[in-house]
Amino acid sequence: MLDADFFRRWMTATAASVDREAEHLTALDSPIGDADHGSNLQRGFTAVTATLEKEAPDTPGAVLTLAGSRLISTVGGASGPLYGTLLRRTGKALGDAGEVSAEQLAEALRAGVEAVMTLGGAAPGDKTMIDTLVPAVDALGTGFAAARAAAEQGALATTPLQARKGRASYLGERSIGHQDPGATSAALLIAALEEAAGE
Repeated sequence: MLDADFFRRWMTATAASVDREAEHLTALDSPIGDADHGSNLQRGFTAVTATLEKEAPDTPGAVLTLAGSRLISTVGGASGPLYGTLLRRTGKALGDAGEVSAEQLAEALRAGVEAVMTLGGAAPGDKTMIDTLVPAVDALGTGFAAARAAAEQGALATTPLQARKGRASYLGERSIGHQDPGATSAALLIAALEEAAGE
C-alpha cells in the first residue's frame, strides 16, 4: 500500500528529475515553444517540495491536491494549469484514505489525465503530454517499471507527429521532427513513481 510518505517521495523525486533535466526540457521547447518549459517546471516543483516540507499533509490525496495547487500558483504558461489539474484531480479521486493501492492510484491518475484532456482539449496523437500519460496509465496496472517504459516510449513517439494543440500547433508541419517537451516532462513525472517505490 502507498501512504502519504510515498506520495511526498514521488513529488521530491519528480522535482529532482526536473532539476536535472531543466536545460534539456528548455532545449526541446526552443524550436516549438517559448523556450521556458524547463525553467517554469523547475520553479514549480521547487515550490512544491518546499510547501510539502512545511505543511506535511497526511494522506495521499492531500499531498497531490496541495502539490497541484502550488503548481497552478507558481508555474507560468500552460504547464501550471495542466500539471496542477492532473495532480489535483488525481488527489481528489484518491479521497481521504490514509493508504491507497497501486490499482487505486492508476484509477485516480486516469481521472487526472481525463481532466487534463478536458482542460486542454488534447487527445492521443496531438503531440502533447497526453501521448505520454495515456500509455503510462494503461501500463500502471502491470507496475511502475512498465509505466515508466510506456511513458518514455510515448514521449519519443511524439517526434514524428505534427502538433495539433498548444503553442507548437502554430508551427504546423514545422513541428514535425521535434520531441514534445510536455510529453518529455510527463515521462519524468511517471519515472519518479518507480524511484519513489525504490524499485
